[in-house]
Amino acid sequence: MNGFWMHKVAVGWLAWQLTGSALWLGIVAFADLIPALIIGPIAGAFADRHSRLQINIVCQFLAMIQALILWFLTAFDIITINLLFALTLSLAFVLAFNQPARMSMVPSLVRPSDITTAIAVNSLAFNLARFIGPAIAGVVITTMGIAPTFLINALTFVIFIIAMFQLRLPPQKIVNRAASGLFADILQGFRYAAHHPAIGPLLLIMTATSILAAPVLELLPGFADVVFGRGADGLAWLTSAGGIGASMGGLWLAKRGTLTGLTALMLIGGTLGLGVVVVLFTTTTTFWVAVIAMVFVGFARLIGGVAGQTLVQSAVEEHLRARVMAIFGLIFRGAPALGALIMGGLSEVMGFRAPIAIGGILCILLWFVVQRRQKSLASLLEQTAETSDQGEAVAR
Repeated sequence: MNGFWMHKVAVGWLAWQLTGSALWLGIVAFADLIPALIIGPIAGAFADRHSRLQINIVCQFLAMIQALILWFLTAFDIITINLLFALTLSLAFVLAFNQPARMSMVPSLVRPSDITTAIAVNSLAFNLARFIGPAIAGVVITTMGIAPTFLINALTFVIFIIAMFQLRLPPQKIVNRAASGLFADILQGFRYAAHHPAIGPLLLIMTATSILAAPVLELLPGFADVVFGRGADGLAWLTSAGGIGASMGGLWLAKRGTLTGLTALMLIGGTLGLGVVVVLFTTTTTFWVAVIAMVFVGFARLIGGVAGQTLVQSAVEEHLRARVMAIFGLIFRGAPALGALIMGGLSEVMGFRAPIAIGGILCILLWFVVQRRQKSLASLLEQTAETSDQGEAVAR
């Protein structure tokens, strides 16, 4: 994960160096995230039919190769913005295909009662790296250049691939491939999510916040350079601050460890709170105030994401898990891509601050609309989750 975040910071900074364009930052972010919209549902149906562990291993190999290619092109000064876009897009397809299989492995690794803590700990590891990785990337970029960050990322895959070969998972319930086609399986996943009285509204709320507020994270290179005049060092500070906040949220949720109240946390923290701190970040003229605001952005984004994923994981039926988690991943990764493209384009006309600030305000207004249903949604969703936990515990 440290390598992943080094890679992500380096890609954003490289795109900015090659173009100096906010629109290109949005386009590269779009390339990084949009494949989730295209391939995510297919990957979910595929993961319900095949070994999720094997899918993970193959995808890690492919991601390592992409990092090596990017290192080579950057080290020998062959890289262009078009090549960067194409390579970012190719990696995004690999990660989008991997995501449903990876997320669906969680219940195979822990007991049902530990799902909340497991997801929080996973997010904690991810976001600790979000703090450490960019800090390392800032040092590497300023002392050795961008290329070594891609090479370091490629080398870190070796450790993870070795670890995955050591896993021994319980037998996976495989969908009968002859019973229905892949396309029918995909449609079944969408119908299930859309008609589920709790999962459907949850995913709609997450879609809105991901489009309106999450793009602030994708446009940080422009904020660091143009708004605050801090360059790569400022980008590392802002990205690391978001990682610190997310790590704090992960620690708190891991300790909390219960489903009760997660719906309220997602709405208050991941919608209202996120909107407020995004507005603060975009309106301040002081860099260190922006760094502090980014800590709370990371905290709020983590709370909303982990709470949402936990509730979906707990409520969904096992044979549909990968397909529904593919829809979750589609929203969590694809919606910010759409938002980044929109916000990046608007930033070319309005500047960086105004579009993101408007998105934050709309998140606040969204909370006022949905909070009226908070109690009824919580009673339905958390009751469904508890029932699902008990059913899986009996089955195991």
